[in-house]
Amino acid sequence: MIHQSAWIGKNVSFGENAVIGPEVIIGDNTTVGSNVVIHKGTIIGSNVYIGDLTCLGKQPMANNKMARKPSEELNPLVISDDVSIGGNCVIYQGAVLHQGVLVGDLASIRENTEVAKDSIIGRNATVENNTCIGKRVTVQTNAYITADMVIEDDVFIGPCCSSSNDKYMGEGNYRHRGPVLKKGAKIGNNATLLPGITIEENAIVGAGAVVTKNVKQGKTVVGNPAKQLD
Repeated sequence: MIHQSAWIGKNVSFGENAVIGPEVIIGDNTTVGSNVVIHKGTIIGSNVYIGDLTCLGKQPMANNKMARKPSEELNPLVISDDVSIGGNCVIYQGAVLHQGVLVGDLASIRENTEVAKDSIIGRNATVENNTCIGKRVTVQTNAYITADMVIEDDVFIGPCCSSSNDKYMGEGNYRHRGPVLKKGAKIGNNATLLPGITIEENAIVGAGAVVTKNVKQGKTVVGNPAKQLD
């Protein structure tokens, strides 16, 4: 089903049961899989691949308990040229994916999030809202990228890494601040990054480490709590 107000470029292919909403724009040579839903106003570039059962431009939900309710006025989802999106993904309204980004199957990317050129969001990874991801970043399988996080260029985040942004776990007395990962930082498998810390340029966090304090440039930390190696 393609809404009459949608604009479809040349050589676009659609699988079975695709739903294209109002005012959607799809560029040339794009592939849309079966059972894909593309919501109102979503902008998709050329040479984009969208896997089966993926939902693009979803609006965030809220309930009375949520301390920070999502904005009711979000920009359209923008997907640039040469982006590949796997099956069963959910990418929200207000996100921006730049050229060459790869999103693995089952991944979720929330609103007001930006993923820069040639970065990878791995299979079943979650990227929460108000997060900025730089160029050539790798976020591997099952990683959890919290809201309000900054990840600079060339960062590597291993499988099952977890991050947090609320120091007092819902008490409402702390401004949400996710970790900041500076250029070239490397985070090992199953590492845990606590709110507000900074991992400086080219620093390394070992597998399974629990990082409670800032990590200096070029240094390596391991353990729980993480300590710097001599």
